[in-house]
Amino acid sequence: MASTAPTSAATSAPIPRRRPRVSGWSLGAVGVAALIALPIVTVVAQVFIPSGGAWAHLASTVLPLYLRNSLMLVALTVALASAMGVGAGWLIAGFAFRGRGVLQWALMLPMTMPGYVIAYVYYDRLAYAGPVQSALREVFGWGRHDYWFPQIASLPGAAVLLALVLYPYVYLLTRAAFATQSLHLIEAARALGQSPRGAFLRVALPMARPAMVAGAAFVAMETLADFGTVQHLGVQTLTTGIFRTWFARGEPVAAAQLAALLIGFIAVALILERILRGTRRYTGDPAGRSATAAARHPLTGWRAAIVMALCAFPIVAGFLVPIVDLVRRAILVGDPMWGARFLAFAANSLMLAGLAALLLLSVGLFLGYARRLDGSPLVRGALGVAGIGYAMPGAVIAVGILMPLGWADQTLDAWARSSFGVSTGLLLTGSYVGLLYAYAVRFLSISLNTIEASLQRIPPSLDDAARGLGSGPGRTLFSVHFPLLRGGLLSAAIFIFADVMKELPATLIVRPFNLDTLAIRTYRLASDGRLDEASTSALLIVALGIIPVILLSRAMDQPAAH
Repeated sequence: MASTAPTSAATSAPIPRRRPRVSGWSLGAVGVAALIALPIVTVVAQVFIPSGGAWAHLASTVLPLYLRNSLMLVALTVALASAMGVGAGWLIAGFAFRGRGVLQWALMLPMTMPGYVIAYVYYDRLAYAGPVQSALREVFGWGRHDYWFPQIASLPGAAVLLALVLYPYVYLLTRAAFATQSLHLIEAARALGQSPRGAFLRVALPMARPAMVAGAAFVAMETLADFGTVQHLGVQTLTTGIFRTWFARGEPVAAAQLAALLIGFIAVALILERILRGTRRYTGDPAGRSATAAARHPLTGWRAAIVMALCAFPIVAGFLVPIVDLVRRAILVGDPMWGARFLAFAANSLMLAGLAALLLLSVGLFLGYARRLDGSPLVRGALGVAGIGYAMPGAVIAVGILMPLGWADQTLDAWARSSFGVSTGLLLTGSYVGLLYAYAVRFLSISLNTIEASLQRIPPSLDDAARGLGSGPGRTLFSVHFPLLRGGLLSAAIFIFADVMKELPATLIVRPFNLDTLAIRTYRLASDGRLDEASTSALLIVALGIIPVILLSRAMDQPAAH
């Protein structure tokens, strides 16, 4: 009995509560997210400044049109891009047919095409005065009102063109998801009587749901942030309204209020993305064995021809047609500045795109893993706010960055003058640091969402096993998770590189003095109606974007190291 007394006393004594421990990962994630969100907060803060009646005028005149067009454009573009992206990913992953090896990477080529360039090309070809309608009138003797032709300068036209260059977001994520699914589940489905096609449809496709939702969210945010395409086609959206209000009407406060409304839409889209992704986990095969190779159903004859045609359509419409037109213009006219100057344009574009990809992959990996370690509301909320910048127009982000950077430069200069009697000038404003900061705010969501979708497919049991072997979070990340994240990291790298190569407004405003890129040169010429001269720099943007797309696509097909 004596021996049981201490045990009874010990069990009856109150156990002191331990305060939840805040790790360095969580603090670092919140700090980085706060830095990324600073320009967004700066813009939103302008809402509380009186707009002098400008907002009331917008609300009573054009705001309903902006809202309706923005919502309709997003819905239609997401539907079209998802249909093409998921359909192409399904056909490439689920079937074996002639030409599949070329089509699987060629389907990513349209993402190298800037949206405003494809808008210029198709509008020039398909407008009333363009060669297509002119040829129809000449052949059939039609007048203006004798025939119907789809209007390219319209909301549906803008949605089709945007979907043609944005569907690779959905395709590449779903393809990566299909390629890393568990072979054991496919084998179990076959053992239960499912055909290879049935096992793919009933097992592989539902497991790719997080990737499909993440891809659709990318398309929605990119559509909301687009300016060049909708401006040229005459579609009035929130983005064009922000530009017009800020730069044409000289009402920065009212423009900031429109930007705050746009941020609200993005916040709702991100919340819906999280809800649609759900709390269920879709994990991959820890051994890294691909299920889709074993599950592909061979196709021959007319069935293979139909599948090839379906996969080839977005490539032809979104890449080959504009490329052929640009090549023709470049050969006949081209840019008169072609030569050594273009080597500088190309070098600047490559340097900025490469640095931005490395920076954002590092930041996205850190934030995504910090959220995996600590899923508290604070960390989730901080990362959600940091990801909103992807849907904001680049010019709005640029202004939101220049304001705090200008304040920091002024503060540092005043301190240097008072302490050492020297002026530091502008160290951050108009610098590479400021430009990379703008890219981080604008494109962090690409890296973060892609990496999080990949992390979601890694079984939590691997973390538990590494922890049981004495491995800390950092070592677990680089020795266990990093090899399994290869496909997701490469997908994010492709997205970031292609987007930075095409990015225009933020680069134009925040760039260092005399730093010109291919995108700036293309837009300046094309916006002046000099598409023949702009064709040269536009082709270089596409050509430089194709190289990493092909290399990374081949790398994705190689098995992960383990």
